[in-house]
Amino acid sequence: MEVKVNKKSKSSTDEELLQLSKQELIDKIKQLEAHNSQLKCIVQKNLKPDTKNENGKHSNKRRPFDFSKCHKRHILLRFFYLGWDYQGFAAQEDSIETIEHHLFTALQKVCLIESRETSNYNRCGRTDKGVSAFHQVISIDVRSKIAPEDDQLSEDSLATELDYCGMLNRVLPEEIRCLAWMPMVNPSYSARFDCRSRTYRYFFPRGNLRIDAMQEACRHLVGAHDFRNLCKMDVGNGVVNFVRSIDECTIHASQTDSSGMGSYDMMYLQLRGKAFLWHQVRCIMAVLLLVGDGKEDPTIVKELLDVDRNPCKPQYSMASDVPLNLYDCQFNEKSSDASGESVSEGSDLRDWIFKEEDLRRTISDLQTLWTRASVKTTMMREMLQTLQDTFTQHFGAHDQISNQASSLTLGVRSREYCPLLQRQRCESLENRIEHFAKKRRIEVSNKSIDSNVCPPGALESST
Repeated sequence: MEVKVNKKSKSSTDEELLQLSKQELIDKIKQLEAHNSQLKCIVQKNLKPDTKNENGKHSNKRRPFDFSKCHKRHILLRFFYLGWDYQGFAAQEDSIETIEHHLFTALQKVCLIESRETSNYNRCGRTDKGVSAFHQVISIDVRSKIAPEDDQLSEDSLATELDYCGMLNRVLPEEIRCLAWMPMVNPSYSARFDCRSRTYRYFFPRGNLRIDAMQEACRHLVGAHDFRNLCKMDVGNGVVNFVRSIDECTIHASQTDSSGMGSYDMMYLQLRGKAFLWHQVRCIMAVLLLVGDGKEDPTIVKELLDVDRNPCKPQYSMASDVPLNLYDCQFNEKSSDASGESVSEGSDLRDWIFKEEDLRRTISDLQTLWTRASVKTTMMREMLQTLQDTFTQHFGAHDQISNQASSLTLGVRSREYCPLLQRQRCESLENRIEHFAKKRRIEVSNKSIDSNVCPPGALESST
């Protein structure tokens, strides 16, 4: 089948409102009130007083930058961010606390772009609320000191070019830092569509988890599968194909606890693939934690991937967003223009350009953040050791309490565990398609499509 997404209108008609129930109207009013409060906060934050400097002149006014006199170049820009306190990567209408909002605010503040609409912008991945990234990449047209006819790719040109990372880092929040940039030959090269693989890491403490059982479960995930039972189905945005391919799924040790207590060792799950579904990594991790806790057998993953036997997803809570990190991105050597032909000879990729001074400052800034978090962690670790000794002394129990990983599974825990395949099921894919079609959010035709082909927009990961 073929699905077309109908964009929601700005306002509801009288006829549509009359069809809503009393409870639906109450919910709609509450939603509008909350949205109105958020907009008021945004307006208040953006309103700046027209202050004067010491000379009595207006300090917040400056001459508009004339971009018509500037040269441009197409680049890849690589940066990291700690997304724990942000509402996700993508810009939103009702929040300014997104990575993309701060990024474009910085780009415009230092006059590297005139506007997002004219910047030929694409992003590698769209991480969700709370998710971090060590290797996020965007493609964008930025201001350049070098004219295109003067060979923007020569060593002299690159050495004398604007310090893109240094300029941006001076105005970005401390949790967001640019690391490097790459000059591009092909102006149509896209960080989104020319990305060949994305690697995610999910960090977690060893606790009392059965790592061998989790590794066995990971092996069932490798390859092309229908992941509708291991993601959050986004049918309302036109995603009806849930076949994705995972190239790597492994668990590794990250850090060993200095006291020698293995339950405090840090581990990470590494997943690599071209494209991921909405909340796919967090759903996979939730099931793996159940396996590691001994509540499910490693074969549960195989059962959930068998959509013929299990067409409806069992109800379970996702794993926490805090430990998830977009760790790496790999790109195609060649990209094509609109005609399907490459505009350059050889590889479109060049070396990433790092600047020693910028990298030193970035490392120092991140060390500051690490120090704040590490001191708190060390204090809590000392407290835990003291409490464990007290517990042993008073109750004579020599077993170590190892519930470190239990908090990563969200939701209310029942006293008696109910196996996944015995739980209440979510709606089937067909029912959800019918639901959104009735609401006129999507239009469905009977045109058949290859089940292994991702729908438009699916290559942009959203975990």
